Parts: sequence; structure tokens; C-alpha cells
Amino acid sequence: MDSLWRQTAAMPRFAPLEGDRAVEVLVIGGGIAGLLCAYALKQAGADCLLVEAGTLCGGVTGNTTAKVTSQHGLLYDRLMRVRGLEAARQYLEANEAALDRYRRLCRNIDCGFREQDSFVYTLDRREPLEREVRALERIGFPAELVTALPLPFPTAGAVRFPRQAQVHPLRFLSHIARDLRICEHTKVLELRPGAAVTNCGAIRAEKIVAATHFPLLNKHGSYFLKLYQHRSYVLALRNTPDFQGMYVDGSGSGLSFRRWGELLLLGGGGHRTGKQGGGWRALEDFSREMWPQAKRVGRWAAQDCVTLDGVPYVGRYSASAPGLYVATGFNKWGMTSAMAAATVLTDLLQGRDNPYRALFDPSRSILRPQLAANALEAAASLLTPTVPRCPHMGCALKYNAQERSWDCPCHGSRFGEDGCLLDNPAADGLSGPPGAP
Repeated sequence: MDSLWRQTAAMPRFAPLEGDRAVEVLVIGGGIAGLLCAYALKQAGADCLLVEAGTLCGGVTGNTTAKVTSQHGLLYDRLMRVRGLEAARQYLEANEAALDRYRRLCRNIDCGFREQDSFVYTLDRREPLEREVRALERIGFPAELVTALPLPFPTAGAVRFPRQAQVHPLRFLSHIARDLRICEHTKVLELRPGAAVTNCGAIRAEKIVAATHFPLLNKHGSYFLKLYQHRSYVLALRNTPDFQGMYVDGSGSGLSFRRWGELLLLGGGGHRTGKQGGGWRALEDFSREMWPQAKRVGRWAAQDCVTLDGVPYVGRYSASAPGLYVATGFNKWGMTSAMAAATVLTDLLQGRDNPYRALFDPSRSILRPQLAANALEAAASLLTPTVPRCPHMGCALKYNAQERSWDCPCHGSRFGEDGCLLDNPAADGLSGPPGAP
């Protein structure tokens, strides 16, 4: 079933590339990160072309819950301990600036932009909330610890961020895209220094941005070690209580709530791609217990790249790939993070410094505990003597019965039962249908 956004909005369509082309900047990928980057570059006067292998917003962007917020879980206390006070302050500044840019842009776009308070709650421990509020007080942000929530179960409280927002992402992005130079159904087959070879012709470019959700080159940047992918699920429900605000469990494994008109968007059931998890079944069980009268009118799933330290990778792809840039690893918060990434990349591509360059630098230290977990997962999967295997790096695929797909636990590629590619980083589908176990 399509997401609520796909059901209620249509993206503009663009013709494929015809023959060879030369541009100043090539952006690869027609999701939110690529579109916002191309838009910011156009506003800055750059000669920019965006290419998309399929259709605009045909992947993860169309399946977001569309929370526009700088509250990315209980992040700031952890970020302050891992990377310091200044990094935490910069992260908040960058995302608050992104939120403000949405406010300005959406004044003239009919996309349902609406300010809402955002809440991160915990079920039984108040201490993490208190630490988060103290960290935000040090930064100077007016967060608040609240104890009374309208959720249908008891909590220990929540951290409230005032004046965050929600939006219809595809209505917003359809407006952003309409005046950009875009080629759909134009798949990049090979990247060379200063050029990209596509199925429709070659594109010479002084600079190239990879905004392909998961980076497309393995031999540069070690992104296959620095990222893993995580799936999460959403139900759109009618006949549920009308509580206001946006809510997410601070543990990262619980439920999220936000309204869109008369509908409640219930999220959760998440798991690392290729692993077992609650999925839609967990959400359906919860909704039946809490609201027996609720009617499901939509369901969808999203997949997000998760970094080692909770901060996206935005900037030069690697020291060994001159002229190539990347935006990835939005850790489930792509609405604001993609806007921040577009601002950072536009400055870098135009030869200007950016105050957040070092914060998001993809070449920053990778010595984090998650690195070992990613490496062990990959090693275990590579040594598993089963078929089918992922064409990306040879990991053993696992069957996802709820979504009827074959998923890679190493890097998150997904394939249908007919072998077709559903999610990258794999570039192509399987050689034949693996069927179902």
C-alpha cells in the first residue's frame, strides 16, 4: 500500500537524459537530499543538473513521517559526551536553521506546513530526560521536561521542543522540483574523475554530489563500514484520539505518534534491515488493543541509514575522490538533516567555508563502538553458507516474511521475490527470482 503522501500528491515528471552533457555540478539522486541540494545550488546561481535512476521521491523520501524537527531523539546529551559541547551546539544550530528555512519556503507553498511541539518520551526512566534537558540548557535551547502526556499508556515524562513542524513532504518537494533541471530514468553506471556514465549518455561535471541514500562507491570512504540501515513502519489510522504534538520513544525502539488531519500516523516496529522485528504486526496489535474502533487507511515502511555517532556524513566523499561529495546517514531525521546538508554542500561546492563543515565531515574519526558491531555483522553474514546472496558485497540475504522481500543484514539492500531491486546500495537486482522460503 502506498504511503499517505503518495496517495495525495503527484511529483512532476521529467524526460531521461538525451546524449552527452556538460554541467558545473551533477547531483545524483532524486530524493529529498538531492532535490534540496539542487534547489539550493540553483538559488546560488550554479549550473546544476540532477539525475535520478527511477522517478523523483520513488524511494525513502515518499515514506517518511515528515517531522520537521531538530529534536532527533535523546541526542544532545550523548553527542555532548561523545563529541563535546561545541559539536552539540552546532548540530542544534544547523537543524534549527534548516527548520527556519522550511518556515520561509513554505509561506508560499501549499504543503500543510504546521508548527507543532515535539516530544521525546521514556516509559519508565526519567534520568535520561533530565540529562537531555541539562545538556540543552548548556547549549541555551528552551527545552522543557514535562510529565503529563496525552499518550494512551503511562510514561516517565518527555522532553519538549517548542515550535517544531510537520509538512506534506511530496507537496513541498513537487514545488521545489518543478523549475529544476532534472533527468529521470537516468541511471549512473560508472563514476570517473569529472564525469559520470549513465544509461543515456555521459555527463561531464566539475563537481558531483552523491545523494543516493546509501553511497554508491565502495572503494572510497568506507561507508560500507560506517553505515547500516534500519527499517521502520507506519500505520495511518482513522477514529483515534485527537492529541496534538509529535511524539517518539527515546529508546529508539518504541512507538511514534503524529496527526495528519483526521488521521493518526502510528510508527514503530523497527529493526535493523535483515533482522527480525515487530513490523506492521506490532503496530496493528497495539492499535487493536488501544483503539478497537480504529480503521487502518494506509500503511508503509521506511529505511534509514544510521551513522556511527548519530551525525550525518555531509561533505567530501573521501580524500581519494576529488570533486566528489556526499550526503547520507540522516538517522531517521532526513527532513531537517537534508535541508542542513543542502546548505553545507552549497557552500563547499561554491568554494565557501561553512561553520558546520567539520561537524558533518565524512572523514571524521570512525573509532566508535558501532563500527565493531557493523564489522561483526558483515563478517557473520559473509560466512553464512546460504543462498541467495547480495550482489553488493556478497552477504547472505534473509527473508522478510511481512514484506515478502529478501533483505541484506550487512548494508540494507532489499530485493523482491522476483529478484528486483527494492533498496540500495546494490546497483542491480538478483540474477534470478529467489522466490520465498
